[in-house]
Amino acid sequence: MYSIEVLNSKPAVILGEEPVIAKTATIRESRLGRYTEVADHCSINQSTIDDYSYVGERTGIIYVKIGKFVSIASDVRINPGNHPMDWVTQHHFMYRRRRYGFAETNDRSVFGWRGMQPVRIGHDVWIGHGAIILPGVTIGNGAVVGSGSVVTRDVAPYSIVAGNSATHIRYRFPAGIQEALEAISWYHWDHETLKTRLDDFRDIRRFLEKYAPLDQKQGDDRNNKSGRVL
Repeated sequence: MYSIEVLNSKPAVILGEEPVIAKTATIRESRLGRYTEVADHCSINQSTIDDYSYVGERTGIIYVKIGKFVSIASDVRINPGNHPMDWVTQHHFMYRRRRYGFAETNDRSVFGWRGMQPVRIGHDVWIGHGAIILPGVTIGNGAVVGSGSVVTRDVAPYSIVAGNSATHIRYRFPAGIQEALEAISWYHWDHETLKTRLDDFRDIRRFLEKYAPLDQKQGDDRNNKSGRVL
């Protein structure tokens, strides 16, 4: 019997101004912000990933605009391709013609159609393991997509959705707190401000008391008299 404490561990990653990209990841015609990380075997194509967001292993992303502080788990597909169901055949020999020796070039019209249905993901979104986000979907700030979900329609800010197809379960916070967080827009704070205020993020009440505009604090009290964070 062998006792193993650590086996084939990777060195700790320290993020910074330049993105950290795994050697096995493939990235084409995309832009990545500061403190971003892309894990092994990811494929990212013609997309934007803003500051502090990360992408888990084996995730595929194409024609997607991703905000700040987005947490994407492993095995996620965002904007997977559709096949042309109204043609005689759905098979990709029709548009990947060069691969089959049918033509010197591929039919780019299908890929252009795919690019016209981009996915937009707001700030501070969490997308769970194995989720699929279909073309044209917009996910609002602060939302949560449950593991294994198939998202076919827009997701409201701070909404938690799950299932196939994904349906609304509840909101992370009452309306007043949502409005206050949007007014604060903490995801646009600079790095040093985030660092000095880090402990405040653990307590939603303390956070709102310290940083919400006065009118938002009053609105929060009216919308959440019980003081509960839902």
